[in-house]
Amino acid sequence: MMVKVLICDDQDFAREGLQLILETDPELQVVGVAQDGADAIEKVDQLQPDLVLMDLKMPGINGIQATQAIHDKHPEIFVLVLTTYDGDAWVFDAIRSGASGYLLKDSPRDRLIAAIKETVQGKTHVDPGVAGKLLTHIAHTRVATDTTLAKSLSDREKDVLKLLAHGLTNTEIAQQLYLSEGTVKNYVSSLFTKLDVADRTQAAVKALRYGLVNLNDL
Repeated sequence: MMVKVLICDDQDFAREGLQLILETDPELQVVGVAQDGADAIEKVDQLQPDLVLMDLKMPGINGIQATQAIHDKHPEIFVLVLTTYDGDAWVFDAIRSGASGYLLKDSPRDRLIAAIKETVQGKTHVDPGVAGKLLTHIAHTRVATDTTLAKSLSDREKDVLKLLAHGLTNTEIAQQLYLSEGTVKNYVSSLFTKLDVADRTQAAVKALRYGLVNLNDL
């Protein structure tokens, strides 16, 4: 499957370098580049990419604001953050804004390409250098287990949620639980409704924060 990618970065050399890297893979097509958040929002409307590779710290509309705007208008389009910033506030704001993953710019080429392909398949990618901060933050801000929410989930939904929080795709969850992929898709849709979230990353974060999935399980 050809994955259409829009690159957003305010530095010319970064955009050009990323485009050269991605075009070495025959399954990736760079359909456009944007120089800031406002440009990215406009070009998403025009080009309808499968995924936006988003920088964060840019003049005008930054990557967080652009991610939120794209996610609100085009929830089917994935946003993968690629930045030099691993500060706590940037990480958490990006995830809350609807980013499907968070990678640092020093990520190896193979990891970047794999992250793009797997993100559009529904898998969440968080850079190892960032994942620890995210889990620590969740652990420190964890509230008491929401028993009402927990009781609203069936045992099978809890099984799906645990694997979803591990970052597994619907296909992988189906294989693990011996279910059809269509059945897993229905469970995931039901989980989004019950958890009041819009995507897999938010579902995983909420499940951890409210004690629906144990940190030791991950």
